[in-house]
Amino acid sequence: MNILNRFGLGSGGQTSMDPSPIAQGNDDDAPAPGNHFAQFGAGCFWGVELAFQRVPGVTQTEVGYTQGITHNPSYEDVCSETTKHAEVVRVQYDPKDCTFESLLDLFWSRHDPTTLNRQGNDVGTRYRSGIYFYTPEQEKLARESLERHQQHMERKIMTEILPAKKFYRAEEQQQQYLSKGGRFGLGQSCAKGCTDPIRCYG
Repeated sequence: MNILNRFGLGSGGQTSMDPSPIAQGNDDDAPAPGNHFAQFGAGCFWGVELAFQRVPGVTQTEVGYTQGITHNPSYEDVCSETTKHAEVVRVQYDPKDCTFESLLDLFWSRHDPTTLNRQGNDVGTRYRSGIYFYTPEQEKLARESLERHQQHMERKIMTEILPAKKFYRAEEQQQQYLSKGGRFGLGQSCAKGCTDPIRCYG
């Protein structure tokens, strides 16, 4: 984030307390022809992205930030817990080969949706559980899926289901982090259908 914007001296005089209309707007990117987008927040985005990379029919994954109040945040900005962004994976998929329902099933399996703003030792609003829909059909399927999963949970599911907002692609070093090697330089397979356990930090 530009240092002037941080103090409300940049373009438009926006302060950290004034939501950016761009950040609050719709995700105006377009998927590849014949493909659809979906956004999921399920804690740290590295392991979640690798899980979606392995799904047949998923044609692209990107990690990034959304549902916040500031325009064009950096990783450091989001980690400061002042921008209200969630870490998410934006999944592009071919509906002929991959259903939204199958993506939802993977989403539920990858995290504990009953913990508010927390996944394991990762604590903060950026780690919240969320499904961010692009169409009324995705919203309908997401809410039905949540209701089904709630029947099998002892605690209340805290997952938010909201319209997809502006997606800010994370820095390049964050993209496909685990398949590139993670912290320890040991790349994990992103092959379609791979079922190897995912080491969340590499």
